[in-house]
Parts: sequence; C-alpha cells; structure tokens
Amino acid sequence: MATQQKKPARRPDDRPFDFNLDAVEAEVDLTPFVFQYGRRRWTMQHLQALDIMPLIASAQHGDAAAMLGAFREALGDQWKDFQSLGLPQYKVEPLFKAYSTHCGTQPGESPASSDS
Repeated sequence: MATQQKKPARRPDDRPFDFNLDAVEAEVDLTPFVFQYGRRRWTMQHLQALDIMPLIASAQHGDAAAMLGAFREALGDQWKDFQSLGLPQYKVEPLFKAYSTHCGTQPGESPASSDS
C-alpha cells in the first residue's frame, strides 16, 4: 500500500502573508541622544532604532562588549573618530546610563524590552 503524501496548505490569494512587519511603527520617540566629549558634539541613534543583530553578537561577549557594541552601532559613522579619542573606564558607565535613561531603558536591559 503506497503512502499518500500530504500537499502543503496553500495560502489564499487574499492573504499574501500572516504578519506585516513593514507596518510596525516605534512606540517611543526615537530622538537621537546628543552628548559632548573631547570638545565635540556626538550623536547616538536611539537604542530602539539600532539594528539588533550586531547588538546580540556583541552581548554574547559580556556586558562591556555589549556596551561598546551599542556605542559602535549608535554612533555609526562617528565611531572611528570617537574610538580614536579613547574613553576612560570611569566615563563609560555614566555615558551608558545617560544614554539608557534617554532611551527609556535601564542599563543592561535589552533594546527589545518594553516598559509595559
């Protein structure tokens, strides 16, 4: 007796997808964070606006790597200039705390986290 193979269910023509990710909008104001360092103005994109993939990769290497990964992604084209200045350790935590507060998260909280 031959086994009958089931055909995969076909999606109705009026339902081209189950979820439209393109229609999802940010629930928070994505205003960039601006700070001064080395007599220069720096602009970091809002944490919720950053590409999550590089952040996840950085986070796998610990908290310090996660913070630097967030800075790198948030500063974008400014990263090389910022990195060339150097950053004393005692300034890292206050900067990340101020950035996190601006973005409405707590330091160490995932960018995908929600207050609700």
